[in-house]
Amino acid sequence: MPLHTLIVDFNSYFASVEQQERPELRGRPVAIVPVMTERTSCIAASLDAKRHGVKTGTPVAEARQMCPGLVVIEARSELYVQYHHRLVAMIERCVPVTEVLSIDEVRCDLPGDFSRREKAQAIAQQIKRTITHEAGPCLTSSIGIAPNAFLAKVASDLVKPDGLVLFDDPDLPGCLYELSLRDLPGIGHNMEQRLLAAGFDSVEKLCAASRADLRRIWGGIEGERFYDGLHGAVVYRPATQTGSTIGHSHVLPPDMRNESSALATLHRLLQKAAMRLRHSASYAGGLHLSLRYVGRDRWSDALTFLETQDTRELIRVFNQLWDRRPTSARAQPIGVGVTLFHLSPAHNHTATLFETGDARTGLNAAIDRLNRKLGKNTVVYGGALGALHYAPIRIAFNRIPDVALEGGETDDELLATPADIQNARSSRTSRASLKSPRRQAGVF
Repeated sequence: MPLHTLIVDFNSYFASVEQQERPELRGRPVAIVPVMTERTSCIAASLDAKRHGVKTGTPVAEARQMCPGLVVIEARSELYVQYHHRLVAMIERCVPVTEVLSIDEVRCDLPGDFSRREKAQAIAQQIKRTITHEAGPCLTSSIGIAPNAFLAKVASDLVKPDGLVLFDDPDLPGCLYELSLRDLPGIGHNMEQRLLAAGFDSVEKLCAASRADLRRIWGGIEGERFYDGLHGAVVYRPATQTGSTIGHSHVLPPDMRNESSALATLHRLLQKAAMRLRHSASYAGGLHLSLRYVGRDRWSDALTFLETQDTRELIRVFNQLWDRRPTSARAQPIGVGVTLFHLSPAHNHTATLFETGDARTGLNAAIDRLNRKLGKNTVVYGGALGALHYAPIRIAFNRIPDVALEGGETDDELLATPADIQNARSSRTSRASLKSPRRQAGVF
């Protein structure tokens, strides 16, 4: 079967960008953290740090013990996004980029003659040379080439750093037999247990399974898709709905772990989420608020309302949620998050007699234009004052933030899951109870 897919996976991406920008860090173990405090965890680690066992999620204090001489750096997400766009453009000059999988991984479908083994390998080497020459030697990548995206992903994970692995007809499926079940995309702990219970305790046995076997184990069509992927067929998945929520969250630095700073930060996050909402031409019908306290205690709540994209209306709802929070002199907030849910496209929106937000459409558009043109925080509602410089961009796994649009924060562990939203809404206010507007606290 012809080679169809090439995947480029950048090695230790955040740390590699820092080492490229700062030569004094090269050859030293580096850990990237979301905020400079010993009570947070690493969100990335350099290759040198990984050799000592430091990885994503390792607490900073533990990482320092594991890796003497570790250099801890606060994340510079805007820089990582800038490098991402440069790197994608470099790859595009070698082969068309089909899909951006994450900030450090892209997929390229190989057209025509590119699907021949020699040509595909040459393209991969050209990508590596281009990046080394134009971006710098610290930006290494592992490239996988295979008949489909599933196997190309497996290949890209086999040799790190700076690998190049190609799976072709003569190699398959034997080249997979030495892998563990968990090395295959789509097999986590729970699925591994189901496979073991069904008698498939090795990749070799899994390759010998029938399509019907895998459909039964997966409980549906995903099992058949896994079978096709494992056997080299190109799997076309139906388009999935994305953007079912828009949310931001932030871990507060030590000097902001108080209620007034948490409130200002939440206002900032909400205003950024409202700007994203309008940019996506969507309306929201629900708002979820999360607070995490020192000691890992959490509180969250949610409200639903007549759909809107107006910042002042969202602030009004937010104030109602904020007033519900438990208050205690000993409660010290360490993390905050807001999530907009019940999203619907603007073309489906119908104004109602109870709506007030549409009257401010021009105002919201003007504020958005000023912030995009003149820079973040040019115009804000007053509730965000005191937190304008404390919400850096956070990069989600599957979404590259628009730096010009957001200028701050995205998505860490505090963001609401559908279950969080449902739990917070249980026995709470319905849409009807929020129809009567009242004056909100946020002002210019």
